[in-house]
Amino acid sequence: MNILHMRYAVEVAKEGSINKASGNLLVAQPNLSRSIRDLETELGIRIFKRSPRGMKLTPEGENFIYRAKKVLREIEEIETSFKSSPLGKQSFSISVPRASYISCAFRNFTGRIGSSTADIFYKETNFYEAVESLVSQNYNLAIVRYARDSRETFEQVLEEKGLSHRTVSSFNYSLLMSKDSPLAGKKEIRLKDLDDLILVAHGDPYTPAPTADIYRNYHNLDSMKRRIFLFERGSQLDLLNGNPETFMWASPVPEETLQSHHLIQRDCQDSKKAYQDELVWRIGYEFSPMDEMFLDELEKVKKTVL
Repeated sequence: MNILHMRYAVEVAKEGSINKASGNLLVAQPNLSRSIRDLETELGIRIFKRSPRGMKLTPEGENFIYRAKKVLREIEEIETSFKSSPLGKQSFSISVPRASYISCAFRNFTGRIGSSTADIFYKETNFYEAVESLVSQNYNLAIVRYARDSRETFEQVLEEKGLSHRTVSSFNYSLLMSKDSPLAGKKEIRLKDLDDLILVAHGDPYTPAPTADIYRNYHNLDSMKRRIFLFERGSQLDLLNGNPETFMWASPVPEETLQSHHLIQRDCQDSKKAYQDELVWRIGYEFSPMDEMFLDELEKVKKTVL
């Protein structure tokens, strides 16, 4: 059973109205109604009797809401118990896209932890796994990436999952390559200039499914004769550094990272598609001091690369 849907049902029961509950939860009315219907189907009962005067609980619904409130109270007690642990252990968890500017911010953030007792979780993954980490894996934050022309799909996914968001950065992808690349000296780079080089690409998608094919076609992925697909980021910079024939499409990279790996980042005149990174969290979640510390470092690094 989806705990989020349980919370939705309790809120609707409290307000007696989908409209009022939708406003309180910051969830679109159609999505809230669909979540309630899905919950009723899963349980095999009718929780609410719908009428022009609002949402009234059925006898079965009254029993369900009573028990749901007890479950939610127990969840809150567990969360409070661990947050107020006598050990004073702090926790930070975030899922992110593969981006050098974010990893640099994370590195700087870890340098500010000092001697504090803390558990830190940092996972690089794709769009849907990042969302799932918030919904069912108890991660507190995520940064997700999407093509700006797919914003409607992006917002629909987050609404359905009960998640809030705000923009971290907007950018166009550019070409990341060795300083010794045959393209390094060109004043202007076009897509056709990439034909004889080796594309390095991530092996899993990170944008919502409806835009994956658009991304592949736009960035000329399928026309490349030689391609290397990586499912981790650890070796990509070494690969670009060690083989001047390779290149990859990348979000903005900090200058210190470029210098340390003997790389350059160049625009492609044919690539104008805009992307966006968004910070995402569960509705109602309050940022911890460690969350704020990381976001402060992220803002500092962002200013240097964007």
